Amino acid sequence: MKRNSTKIRKAVIPAAGFGTRFLPQTKAMPKEMLPIVDKPVIQYVVEEIVASGITDIVMITGWHKRSIEDHFDYPFELEKRLEEAGKEKELAEVRRIADMANFIYVRQKGPYGNATPVMCARSVIGDEPFAVIWGDEFIYAQPPRLKQMIDVYEEYGSPVISGVRIEEKKDLKRYGIARINHIKDNVYQILEIVEKPEPEKAPSNLATHGAYILPPEIFPIIENLKPSRSGELWLSEAVDQLIKIEKVLACEIQNGKYYDTGNKFEYLKTVIEFALKHPDINVDLRNYLKGLKL
Repeated sequence: MKRNSTKIRKAVIPAAGFGTRFLPQTKAMPKEMLPIVDKPVIQYVVEEIVASGITDIVMITGWHKRSIEDHFDYPFELEKRLEEAGKEKELAEVRRIADMANFIYVRQKGPYGNATPVMCARSVIGDEPFAVIWGDEFIYAQPPRLKQMIDVYEEYGSPVISGVRIEEKKDLKRYGIARINHIKDNVYQILEIVEKPEPEKAPSNLATHGAYILPPEIFPIIENLKPSRSGELWLSEAVDQLIKIEKVLACEIQNGKYYDTGNKFEYLKTVIEFALKHPDINVDLRNYLKGLKL
């Protein structure tokens, strides 16, 4: 079915996971707060959402994620100290972070699995379409990934998932890979999503993950999902059911690069890449790296 494309006003960021791949670092520090030079990963995600025209952001958190709330809050004592020290640039930045969006925080309840935080946002989202973006990875693109997806949604009125081409065949088994029909330009209809296929059996090299524009009809689907053997509820299974009742599209992201900061090696690559672009340290870092006897 094709619905009238209601404006996307809200975005959900699931950020309640334990980040076990980064232990012991994440024992007391959320994985979403791992720094990319001088900004945490989740700030890049929030900035993408805001640059795409959405200012109501629902964070799904847990008891161990208080520092995320603090990061996007007004730090009165810090502001006062910066003001007294005449550090106008730093003061403007910490105020900008708090002013970026309207943040709504919901504590996650329910079984494990990445469909649960989406379900936890139901009372805030209500009966309208919404975006979902994970808080521990991002795509740096111009225009922003989510804006590209919103443009596709507004044209077709169908749910949209971001798509990224996986260049290395061996890496296909790390992602959900879509079986697709080309519609036009960078837009595809998703016929099926195969989770982590063996490279020889992958239906394409288009990974569909990371960001979603979903209709409110996804909520009863999640509500009726059967938990896996380990008791988890998966969003990919809910999307598979959604595909059976309406057209779901993939928007292959243009002019962008995917950063998987939930993976140690990829996280370190991201830090180095952004540091090499940072105006304050890029020259010194380049000289340092050139001097290493690798």
